[in-house]
Amino acid sequence: MRLLLIEDDAMIGEVVLDFLRADNYAVDWVRDGNAAETAAACQEYDLILLDLGLPRKDGLEVLRSMRAKKIRCPVLITTARDAIADRIAGLDAGADDYILKPYDLDELSARIRAHIRRGSGRVEPIYEYKNVSINPATKEVLVDGQAVILLAREWAVLEPLLARPGMILSREQLEEKLFSWKEEINSNAIEVYIHGLRKKLGAELIQNVRGVGYLVPKV
Repeated sequence: MRLLLIEDDAMIGEVVLDFLRADNYAVDWVRDGNAAETAAACQEYDLILLDLGLPRKDGLEVLRSMRAKKIRCPVLITTARDAIADRIAGLDAGADDYILKPYDLDELSARIRAHIRRGSGRVEPIYEYKNVSINPATKEVLVDGQAVILLAREWAVLEPLLARPGMILSREQLEEKLFSWKEEINSNAIEVYIHGLRKKLGAELIQNVRGVGYLVPKV
C-alpha cells in the first residue's frame, strides 16, 4: 500500500517515515503545501497523512483543494492543533480522521489500517480467502491454519489483491503500491514476487489476466 506523508517537521517526518516503511508501506514524503497538492494530484495513494501547519500553503487549504479536484483518497490529519473548532474544520473540509500530536505510532498504524480496510469496502480486520487468511495488524499469514512466512514485498503484493477479490491490478499499479519515489524498480520484480506467493500459498490464488494484470478471483 502506498501512502503520502505531508509533514514539515524533519524529526517527526524521519521517525514516521522509518516506522511506516518498516510496516511494509511505500511512503512518499513532502514538506510543504504546494508539494503536497502536486503529489496528491499526480499519484494515486491509499491514504494521505496531512499535517496542518505547513509552509507555503496551509494543510486545510490543501485538503479543500484536493476534495475540490475529486481526489477521494482517505485523509488522516496529524496535527498539534487541539481546539475543537480546528477538528471540526478539518473534518468538514473533507478529512476522514484526526489524530493529535504527539501521537503513538502504534495507534497511527491502527488508524491507517482501519481506513485502508474501509477504502477497500471491508470491515473485517482479517482478510480470508478460501484456505488463506492474512492479518494486516500482525502480518500473519495462514494457509490451512499453518503459518507461512512472506517477504515484505510479497506481502505488499498480496494485500491489495486479497483486499479486493475480482479486481484486476496491472503490473504498474502493483509497482506503485510497492515502490516509493527514487526507488529502483527491476522490470520483472512483480513477476518474481507473484511466483514466490504462488509457491507459498498455492498456484491458483493469484491468476494472470494476459496483457492486463493480476487478480485474486472472487469465491
